[in-house]
Parts: sequence; C-alpha cells; structure tokens
Amino acid sequence: MFVIIGYIIVIVGLIGGYMLLGGKIGILLDPGKLMMIGGAAIGSLCASAPPRLLKQLFKGVKSIFRGERYTQTEYLNLLKTLFELFHVATREGLINLEQHVEHPEESSIFKKNTSLLNNKHALNYLCDTMKLMIGGGVPPYEIEMLLESDIETNHVDEASAPTLLQKLGDSLPGIGIVVAVLGIILAMEAIDGPVEIVGRNVGAALVGTMFGVLFAYGFILPLANNLDTLKQSEARYLECIKTAIVAYAKGNAPIMVVEFARRVIFNDMRPSFEEVEKAVRGLKS
Repeated sequence: MFVIIGYIIVIVGLIGGYMLLGGKIGILLDPGKLMMIGGAAIGSLCASAPPRLLKQLFKGVKSIFRGERYTQTEYLNLLKTLFELFHVATREGLINLEQHVEHPEESSIFKKNTSLLNNKHALNYLCDTMKLMIGGGVPPYEIEMLLESDIETNHVDEASAPTLLQKLGDSLPGIGIVVAVLGIILAMEAIDGPVEIVGRNVGAALVGTMFGVLFAYGFILPLANNLDTLKQSEARYLECIKTAIVAYAKGNAPIMVVEFARRVIFNDMRPSFEEVEKAVRGLKS
C-alpha cells in the first residue's frame, strides 16, 4: 500500500509541478517513447537473468505490494508456536514432537499458526532441524552451524532479485539517453521545417531522457530497496527460529528459549515481555 502511495506522490509532485510551471501534459504522453523504454528495459532484464531468477524477482515484487508480512502479531504467533513445541518436548520427551514435525499440516500446534504453515521455507527450516534433533547424536554447536549455513545460503539466493532490480534501475537512464538520441534523429529530419515544429520535436526527444531517469530513481530503485528490506525481514524471521532451536538444544527451559528468540526480533516488531508472558500463560492453562 505504501509503495503505491509513494508512486502517486512521485507522479503528482513531478507532473503537477511541471504543469504549474506552464508545461503541457500532451508532450509527455508519448506512447512511442514509452514503448521503446519499456521494451528495451524488459528485453535487457530477460537477457540478464535465467527464468528461475526472473520468477523469483516477480514473486518478490508481488509480495511487496501485499504489505509487511512479518508484523508484531506474526512474531508473537511464532513465539507461541515455538514455546508450545518445546514445552511438549520438555514435558513428554523430544520423540513426541515427531508427529508434529513429520506432518505439520496435521499438527494441533502448527494449525494454530496458519502464517507459518503457509511459509514453506520457514516451516521446513524448523521442522527439518527438529527431525535431526529427534534422531539424536548432534551436538548444539553443530546444529547452530547447520542453521547458520542455511540462513547464509538463503541470503545469497534471495539477494539476487534485489540486485537484478538494482541493475535494471541503473541501466534505465542510459536507455533513456538512447531513446532521446533516436528522437533527435527524427527531429533532424525536419530541420528544414518551421522553427516551432523543430523545437517541439527536440522537446519530445528529451522526454526519453526524462522517462529513463524518472523510472530509474522514482520507481525501480526504490522498489529494489524495498525488496532488499523485505528479504532482510525474512532472514530475521529465520534467525528467530534458529535462536530458539539452539537455546533449546543447549538445555534451556521453554520460557527461556522463547525469551532468547524474542531478543533477536527487530525493535519495532518485537512483542513486549509482558505480551509474551501472557500468551505463554494462556498456552500453559
């Protein structure tokens, strides 16, 4: 939602100011130049990445327009799920978690957290590690190394989409210059015509540069920054799960496990100690 609001402000600020200064909107509405810039941008994007990465990019951009996924409520639900899992493991034995992590979609614990169930990567990250712990024989420091390796691999993979979008934004001013040069070529063909027509053609040619710079710095690069922030939020969600698993593997009680996990959440998304305590007390009862 805020992405759309930001785009509207960019358009109103620039185009509105242009019109207040006496500019005519008609010269900016040039389908031919929009087609040249859009076609060149899409073509260069397709040429610079494999289909797998393009699919990942489009999926990431789509998720941006859905808004913030990892809210304080989602983190509180995650902490409740983690507490309940480790409370069962402590009270009934780690082996009793097998039914939950083998088929999480049928688990009475995971069913309470539909957001985690729909987050396949985070769900597998948690359940696969718990399966390993149920098997036994893996010391806590190796579990921690394994979880860190998973997060690092995911970080490298997920960073590709924002980087690709960033490079597209960096290329747009250059594409705009090419479009402007093509416009100048067309203007030169009418050099022997009336001055006002030549001036209009030259002005129309410069629209190509304007579009290239506007799309780069007003739309694509901010979107790349937003996508990068989103990927960092996803990594922090996994970090919260990792911290809880490692804390439990080192022998901490479930309430302490949840507190360790709570402390790694970003401040603006972190539930308070009282909120977590109240939620945990409700689960115990």
